[in-house]
Amino acid sequence: MINDYSSELLDNILLSMVEGIGSRTYQRLLERFGNVTEILNASYHDLSGFEFLKPDTASQLASARRNFDPNVILELCQRDQIDIIPLGDSQYSESLRTIHDPPQILYVKGKILPQDTFSIAVIGTRRNSAYGGRQADRLTAALCSNGFTIISGLALGIDGIAHRAALKSNARTLAVLGSGHHRIYPPEHKNLAEQIVQSGGAVLSEYPPLHQSARWTFPQRNRIVSGLALGVLVVESPMRSGAMISARIAGEQGRDLFAVPGSIESPNSQGCHQLIRDGAYLVESVDDLLNVLGPLRQKVFLFNRRQLPDAIRHPNEMSLNEIERIVLQSVKMSPTPLKDIVTTTGLEEQQIVAALGVLEKKRIIRQLSPTVFVRM
Repeated sequence: MINDYSSELLDNILLSMVEGIGSRTYQRLLERFGNVTEILNASYHDLSGFEFLKPDTASQLASARRNFDPNVILELCQRDQIDIIPLGDSQYSESLRTIHDPPQILYVKGKILPQDTFSIAVIGTRRNSAYGGRQADRLTAALCSNGFTIISGLALGIDGIAHRAALKSNARTLAVLGSGHHRIYPPEHKNLAEQIVQSGGAVLSEYPPLHQSARWTFPQRNRIVSGLALGVLVVESPMRSGAMISARIAGEQGRDLFAVPGSIESPNSQGCHQLIRDGAYLVESVDDLLNVLGPLRQKVFLFNRRQLPDAIRHPNEMSLNEIERIVLQSVKMSPTPLKDIVTTTGLEEQQIVAALGVLEKKRIIRQLSPTVFVRM
């Protein structure tokens, strides 16, 4: 929790209390006024000329300083152990910070940890079939066994299945709300949200605790779900659904997009099939994701994982045995001769050659010549 509340933070909290201001509206206002303080100082006359602002929203915004008190939110968050993390804070997710329209504030219950960068968003329809449920459970469990944090939107259907599969696997999972923490939607998942926090994961929102969900808040939430993740896995989705909106947003953010095929007779598979036709990676097993995701754009630091290095550059490193890890540590980002690897590791050449073959097959290293290798 932030203890030194700056005027800028208070103004950002105040702005988050105004209904109807989504990320795009915020960005447009920022372009006009320069900073959040000037936005809140604007008169109704100043605001009413903007075609992207509804009259009611402009009226609320112009009177926000008189009608809302950010200290109410501060006290509520302190009481309920909800951290307030602004965009510039060191706790703010680096991957989320890089999207086009990052939330100015995150209200977080639980903990977001550095290793959550190593994450996959698992999403899909709220009305999943038995097949979709099985695939979501199976693939999520496999992702968890490979060290991924699971991110989803706490919705009914595939989202809930993914969160529960992560909990069953004793893995980390993050849930992103389309409402405030005191207005969890759907209400059936209030207990699930509590379980996620108790497990060591986190539930987060860009909306203050008492903010009600609305039709527009869920697409807003979806950009955070994909923004937090390395890639997005769509398990089951009809053509018109929130999951398809999320997939489009993920593509705009430059995230890898994966889709699970299904029956050609099922409307729930039509969205996934269209995504595959449009270039999404077809997924039958977790290996299909691992082969696409590496090498990572930056090192991911891991915690509480036995027999693993402190940081990895490729998801496939999670499945290496001890000899393969030792050999990998001796391969540099610059060309590395086999004789140097033998000297560094102290292993038999036959063991090293076998390990190098595995590392190359997993696309972690590249063979430049019969006796020279380089880290990818």
